[in-house]
Amino acid sequence: MNTGTGTDTDIPMVGVPAGQVTLSDRRTQRSWAVELAPYRIAASVITQAQYAQVTGERPSTAQGDRLPVEGVSWLDAARFCNALSRHESLAPAYRLHSGTDGVEGVEWDTAADGYRLPTEAEWEYACRAGTTGARYGQLDEIAWHRGNSQERPHEVGGKQPNAWGLHDTLGNVWEWCWDVYDAEVYGSYRVLRGGGWFDEHWSCRASVRRRSHPTFRIDDTGFRVARSVLG
Repeated sequence: MNTGTGTDTDIPMVGVPAGQVTLSDRRTQRSWAVELAPYRIAASVITQAQYAQVTGERPSTAQGDRLPVEGVSWLDAARFCNALSRHESLAPAYRLHSGTDGVEGVEWDTAADGYRLPTEAEWEYACRAGTTGARYGQLDEIAWHRGNSQERPHEVGGKQPNAWGLHDTLGNVWEWCWDVYDAEVYGSYRVLRGGGWFDEHWSCRASVRRRSHPTFRIDDTGFRVARSVLG
């Protein structure tokens, strides 16, 4: 994996090669394979300082520059991605518009070189970092969860990273992904991955999927950014 030196907003990115990952859903008992092109993904979730630098806002319940930003909706995360792209003179990945149900809609311009949310396949592939088990290490060594977090979020990077240099993919905060969870059953609800500081150990696994409405803000939910490798 190639870890960049970051950007002027200090978001180190990790280069991930092309590959394949098999996703699964316990509710439907369905599994499906996804082929992935190379991409880049942030080594950590976005911190409160990074979010404030780009947006001027500090929405989190717990306060601290190196704590994960939380209390942000999926739409907040998409807006952040566009704002960060503009800040770095990149093409925004998302086109935002009003949907027919009154919820602001988002279209992904796959030709853009700017920041975006990872797909859930990209997220799981990066989380696993070549492993095949439920976790890439011993839970207490890699994740803040209900058993060791004192029921609060912790600064990013405090636990061991996976083999590709990604921190906190499990535990600390759930992470928004690009994907719609199940349009036929849950409408516009989006996928969350990774488990959080208030979750029991069984929710902090690479394959676990959760869902929430794209406008909901929750105090155990944040996000990390990704970028496509074009050309």
